[in-house]
Amino acid sequence: MLKKLISYLFCLFIFSGFAQTKKRNFRQREIGVFAGGAYYIGDLNPRGHFALSQKAFGAFYRYSTHYRYAFRFGFNSTYVVGDDSKSIELDQLERNLYFKSKIYDFNAIAEFNFVDYRIGNNKHPFTMFIFGGLGSYFFNTKLSQEQGLQSEKIHGGVSTKKHPLLQINMPFGVGFKLNIGKKFGISLEWSPRKLFTDYLDEVSLEYNDGYMRGNPRTKDWYFLYGGTLTFKLPDIKKPCHGNGFE
Repeated sequence: MLKKLISYLFCLFIFSGFAQTKKRNFRQREIGVFAGGAYYIGDLNPRGHFALSQKAFGAFYRYSTHYRYAFRFGFNSTYVVGDDSKSIELDQLERNLYFKSKIYDFNAIAEFNFVDYRIGNNKHPFTMFIFGGLGSYFFNTKLSQEQGLQSEKIHGGVSTKKHPLLQINMPFGVGFKLNIGKKFGISLEWSPRKLFTDYLDEVSLEYNDGYMRGNPRTKDWYFLYGGTLTFKLPDIKKPCHGNGFE
């Protein structure tokens, strides 16, 4: 499902870009803060979106070059957790693992607005938008020392594997923007992070008898969702009135 969503958003972004025939160029800089939640999808939580959500905070800089386009650079800090004991699946209850991971998330993304949008412009006060880009993240996973001990005794302990704690990801998502006065804007957004590791939860590690604790064929994900508040910085260059750009 998520792979189909990625393909759909990418195609829509490209098609919408080529569909633009009217220039709406300008320059606008913004700084903003993000507050919301984060959750994880993986072996310890295969399908439960928004389950066990943790607080997430961040800050970003946005540079707009067009009524439809913007570029954003940001940083977020959060935790994600997974807990087999919260599942209704028998194999997860038997495995009985728990993890918690601190995440520092860095991202550079491009945004596309479905309709013209600009802070402080009453003619273009709101829009739906999509975004995608490239990011990196640092994670520090800690497994429970109490849960899962019975399974480890049965299978003779857990084999270990080293992996980098700083990795790349692919952030993308959807959202809604709205003007508040001449200087401020707010937004709501939901953003999956596609990862290229199955070790965010450390569950892909094998038991010493070769029995897998997780599914190595699927990668982990984490998701950010919440709201932003942005402040429009002073204009770099005043727009020329009467040229159709306002």
